[in-house]
Amino acid sequence: MAAPSSFGRDTGLQARMLTTMLLLGLVYAVLVGALFASGASGITIAIIGGGLFFFQVVASEKLALRAMGAREVSPQQAPELHAMIERLCIQADLPKPRVAIAENQMPNAFAMGISKKNAVVCATTGIMDLLSPAELEGVLAHELTHIANRDVAIVTFASFFASIASMIVQWGFYFTGGGDDDDDNLGVFGLIAISVVVWVVSFMLMRALSRYREFAADRGAAVITGRPSALSSALLKISGQMERIPAQDLRTAEMAAFFIFPPKVKAGLGNLFATHPPMDKRIAALERLEGQLQGTSGKTGAWA
Repeated sequence: MAAPSSFGRDTGLQARMLTTMLLLGLVYAVLVGALFASGASGITIAIIGGGLFFFQVVASEKLALRAMGAREVSPQQAPELHAMIERLCIQADLPKPRVAIAENQMPNAFAMGISKKNAVVCATTGIMDLLSPAELEGVLAHELTHIANRDVAIVTFASFFASIASMIVQWGFYFTGGGDDDDDNLGVFGLIAISVVVWVVSFMLMRALSRYREFAADRGAAVITGRPSALSSALLKISGQMERIPAQDLRTAEMAAFFIFPPKVKAGLGNLFATHPPMDKRIAALERLEGQLQGTSGKTGAWA
């Protein structure tokens, strides 16, 4: 297995996260300005924003686990899973996160947490039944890489602001339905228009970041375990099994950005709207890294 020191920071991902947050910051500054211009008071904005911040950012882990029907498990309840995660954390020089299991036939896993010290890794019973120990180790290393890169926190923060824009659009149309003051309605419609733009820009930026962060997590998992082929095999198994999962069991599709593999989506949406890169590109990147780790191809900078 690779030495802990070989698992370094992904500078490409760090640069993309910084750029994304700067661009989102500019967009949301415009949104706040529009809120004030529409007549909303600072107190109202602070109360609503603070409440949403708590429920979506601070309580995101609990909300995600509840949505999946997951429960935290102790080392006594899941000794093999805990032991595997502990070994990987030592290898990656990470504090051990809390461990959860979701009773769900969908083969998937995800990580949540706004800091390395306050994180949780969850695996479904479906993925633990489907994969071999080496394959499951690759999946868990992928999730731990998300924690190490702190990209989970970036996605969580960004989705908070996108939710505010979405809420303004929904409630804005509701309140304009019965208004009599044309000037007031024009102001609200202007706010709605800006909110729509904010949501669209947020959506595109986060989709682009989400796809790259999956490449980065695949790379981190391969470096931590030293077996890119095990993760490739796991992804292929998960992909094949996902097609057999009934639609009603994909009720957590809104969490797709956090899964190692997204639930199936309607065909024709295109890669522009995907939370994850295409499977063939992920496998090809892992195959390149397999060759690099074996010393049969160029430098690791050729990743993705």
